[in-house]
Amino acid sequence: MPKENTSVRLKQIMAERALRQVDILKLCEPYCQKYDVKIGKTDLSQYVSGKVNPGSDKLRVLAAALNVSETWLMGYDAPRTEPFDVFSLPGVLPLPRFVPKPLIGTIACGTPITAEQNVDRYISVPDDIKCDFVLRCRGDSMIDAHIMNGASVYIREQPDVENGEIAAVIVDDEEATLKRVYKSPDALTLIPANSSYQPIVIMGERLQHVRILGLVVAWTNYLL
Repeated sequence: MPKENTSVRLKQIMAERALRQVDILKLCEPYCQKYDVKIGKTDLSQYVSGKVNPGSDKLRVLAAALNVSETWLMGYDAPRTEPFDVFSLPGVLPLPRFVPKPLIGTIACGTPITAEQNVDRYISVPDDIKCDFVLRCRGDSMIDAHIMNGASVYIREQPDVENGEIAAVIVDDEEATLKRVYKSPDALTLIPANSSYQPIVIMGERLQHVRILGLVVAWTNYLL
């Protein structure tokens, strides 16, 4: 049961803030419009006198207008104001949870991709990006796919990809390259996203020296 009631709480606020009933009605106007609720002079007079308690919709407007919690305004022993939550503000979105992922430098031949000797450092990545490691892109061979020189590319580790997908690939134990991958029974073709570069076609015994590191699932052109 509430210790007091809305009448007592309204009178308390009016005394503390030197508010008249007409002032409260003025404060209520934008919230009445927002919530499509009407509060007139008679309504407020009855709330202040204690003859009538406001319904839930009008209590919501009064609480918002006076910047107090609805529970407190009803007379309960509760916090006077709601805990401030920045994410309740219009246009403000909560940040995702971040997790550490390795930023890979030079990949040592024969070692697992994320082995410590391959890791430059760890960077924070949004948890909704399901990746295993991050590569820093060098060169402009993928600019038509909007992956610029210096982009950070998020890779999900897997040994194969579908035709047309962008993957990180190592050829002849050299530095990893980003290309669109196309497979056929006797060849692997790596297609750049820049007409200034020619496709890389890998055939025969050279296929034994190709390793797909993983699928590109996201990238950012901001320096991390």
